[in-house]
Amino acid sequence: MNENLFASFIAPTILGLPAAVLIILFPPLLIPTSKYLINNRLITTQQRLIKLTSKQMMAMHNTKGRTWSLMLVSLIIFIATTNLLGLLPHSFTPTTQLSMNLAMAIPLWAGAVIMGFRSKIKNALAHFLPQGTPTPLIPMLVIIETISLLIQPMALAVRLTANITAGHLLMHLIGSATLAMSTINLPSTLIIFTILILLTILEIAVALIQAYVFTLLVSLYLHDNT
Repeated sequence: MNENLFASFIAPTILGLPAAVLIILFPPLLIPTSKYLINNRLITTQQRLIKLTSKQMMAMHNTKGRTWSLMLVSLIIFIATTNLLGLLPHSFTPTTQLSMNLAMAIPLWAGAVIMGFRSKIKNALAHFLPQGTPTPLIPMLVIIETISLLIQPMALAVRLTANITAGHLLMHLIGSATLAMSTINLPSTLIIFTILILLTILEIAVALIQAYVFTLLVSLYLHDNT
């Protein structure tokens, strides 16, 4: 059991070649599109959800910040579909890999920060030193604010990785307990199986919430720099 506990987090390979790229490219293929003038109910619902999400995230942005709307909507759809597909049995979840989450977080964070330094250099530098700071505390505060700025992409990636990984591990443990108890005590098995179903529903919610939180934090970093 301990040997297979983290097996689902190992990047799969096909003939010795990493298959993670193919898995990452798979979720966008599941997004339905329409070539007709009148859409069906599924595509209409999808468009309404996308419009509602983008409207909520872009409401606080100015004109320059709203140019990122397509990227942020694509980001939340990609993370949400990837997280949901990872809940399927014998599947691989790319968002459990810290390297992939860092690959998403660092460019977006760096783009927002660079935009802030290019367009609002004074406001960007003002974050490092709050107004009214006592002179002896200036060097310490500058160091603290610099570290807090540089740690933002790491916090984004670690938050997403930890939440998705913890949920998958818990589901694996409870599923293994359900299978082990099925030959010992049927009433206990039913109770554990009910807990597993409730946990699965919770993980579906967590998968969607974590996608929204990740994108929302990127949107907030963008708002602070535009």
